[in-house]
Amino acid sequence: MTPVVALREATKIYRLGKVDVPALRGVGLAIEPGEFVAIMGPSGSGKSTLMNLLGCLDRPTSGTYLFGGHDVSQLSDDELAELRNRRIGFVFQTFNLLPRLSALKNVEMPMVYAGVSRAERLRRAQAALERVGLAHRASHAPPELSGGEQQRVAIARALVNTPSILLADEPTGNLDSRSGEEILAIVQELNAQDMTIAMVTHDRDIAEHSQRIIHLRDGRLVRDEMVPRPKQARQELIDLAVVSP
Repeated sequence: MTPVVALREATKIYRLGKVDVPALRGVGLAIEPGEFVAIMGPSGSGKSTLMNLLGCLDRPTSGTYLFGGHDVSQLSDDELAELRNRRIGFVFQTFNLLPRLSALKNVEMPMVYAGVSRAERLRRAQAALERVGLAHRASHAPPELSGGEQQRVAIARALVNTPSILLADEPTGNLDSRSGEEILAIVQELNAQDMTIAMVTHDRDIAEHSQRIIHLRDGRLVRDEMVPRPKQARQELIDLAVVSP
């Protein structure tokens, strides 16, 4: 089976004045279809740099990055932008929603850039909000929604172009514990439906909801462990955040 994403001896070096600052040092990593992987490490370990490479927001200084078995290093900026839009779903800690647009319009945005027709955008956006249990809030703008509801909108937006992988950067970081559990329940349900997920977190308890934990330190992958029995969000929250197939 071809990995969804694979890094081979990937390095990333940033130039600060006359000083080279290595952020990643020869990282090798493969994420298979249907996996739920958590990425952990202390501040400065390379977590954000790794997510930027996986999301095609940056390029490795050396080494190889394969997306769906294809080397993306030779793609143009426009081709990378299209790959990001059509095949990668992003969920951020700060939601990154447009405050003046309704939840429905926010979810439609990736499809606008993909050239999807208006009628199809509406259908798919409504279905995505239904999947995250937020169809009844479709007409509300982000300032009218709770933090947990805004993150649900962000997840729905990440799903509308049917991505190959969902990249989540501290998706519960700005939420209270109950809202965080609701988001984890949604993410676990998506993974149960074969969505491939990579999630950055600093919290071991959150990481243990995944199937596999990658540990980074000083730009190196120092441990790759399977989670024997991933934690489940509390059943009542799973019921609340049920995701339709």
